[in-house]
Amino acid sequence: MSSEAKLSAISADRATDTGAKTVFKVLLAISFCHLLNDTVQSLLPAIYPLLRDTFHLDFGQIGLISFTTTFTASLLQPLVGLYSDRHHKPYFLAIGMGITLIGLVTLSLAPSYASVLVAAALVGMGSSVFHPESSRVARMASGGQHGMAQSLFQVGGNAGSALGPLLATFVLPRGQRSIAWFSFVALLGMILLADIGAWTKKRRAAQAELRAIPLAAHVTPGHVASREAEPHAHLPRKKIVWSLLVLATLMFSKFFYLASLGSYYTFYLMDKFHVSIRSAEFHLFAFLGAVAAGTFFGGPVGDRMGRKPVIWYSILGVLPFTLLLPYANLFWTGILSVVIGLILASAFSTILVFAQELVPGKVGTISGIYFGLAFGLGGIGAALLGKLADATSIRFVYRVCSFLPAVGILTAFLPNLNPAERKGAR
Repeated sequence: MSSEAKLSAISADRATDTGAKTVFKVLLAISFCHLLNDTVQSLLPAIYPLLRDTFHLDFGQIGLISFTTTFTASLLQPLVGLYSDRHHKPYFLAIGMGITLIGLVTLSLAPSYASVLVAAALVGMGSSVFHPESSRVARMASGGQHGMAQSLFQVGGNAGSALGPLLATFVLPRGQRSIAWFSFVALLGMILLADIGAWTKKRRAAQAELRAIPLAAHVTPGHVASREAEPHAHLPRKKIVWSLLVLATLMFSKFFYLASLGSYYTFYLMDKFHVSIRSAEFHLFAFLGAVAAGTFFGGPVGDRMGRKPVIWYSILGVLPFTLLLPYANLFWTGILSVVIGLILASAFSTILVFAQELVPGKVGTISGIYFGLAFGLGGIGAALLGKLADATSIRFVYRVCSFLPAVGILTAFLPNLNPAERKGAR
């Protein structure tokens, strides 16, 4: 077969595989797996009341469970991302979900607080393998719509984060052993991720064959291989490093605040308004559901209008609502928490794509670093806020955290990577 004929055959196969350039079947599959993974992740904070009563824990010990999960995830994710940039392993994703499954079974059988910490560490390790590689898969299947792809991917994760507490309301009355039922969620994830791994292997083989054909660059100018390799902006190294630090600081603001809601919202509601555990769990579900709904909008809007305006809105724009929350009654607390979730949710996918555009060609490394930061900051925040709650009160924690979104003013120091500049870079 001639090079031209081979190129045509490969191009035709690629067109069939991607549909309208973006491989939505893969995006939806990896987003659903993100839902499964984060359903398991969010189960831990949701069952803190159960663990507290079973093992007689204080807020500091509860914070340490959260810290253990997120620290193992944050420590390993950059290393996994760096390794996968250099050595592509299509079945990493399924292996990571398998580690999570082991962690769930361990948690359901844990006889002591120390074994709960071991189970939490295993769940964190599984997540550390999942996130960098799945983010790469989402970018591979994006067809150039990187913001939309990351938002769709994040929607799955946030939907899972909302689903975990809802499912936990059925676990709490049945005790610790019922956690083992969630291992079937992880098993389903392993099956789907093995199939996605086979797709990525096939996709890379097709891209390698395209690169080997001399005329490919002229006949197929819009292919994914070229899209992924091109930078979106040419900036001095110092400006790139400074911008990455600003993005990391913005993530500190976002995830410390989310730690106050994600880890301690149920305790806050029960302490201030004397609601039942079930009622508090439903309020947490409403907040996390708002986060899931708000996640999708940041990426597509950023694709059209630029990442920086979305970051302005999603971090600094939430400040008036966070300042009001500690002084609201139960009804307005529920309303404000939903509004905060909707606005704040758009930040992460936008920040991640912004960072990927600053450092092109290092998708796994950047994804690992920023997912690791997300998990690490959340874990450190949960531990520190738990200690602060023990020393003062849970209400005082919420008054302090209400000022965190003011850090969004640092967005002014980010470069303007608007759509026109990104198009010109291509």
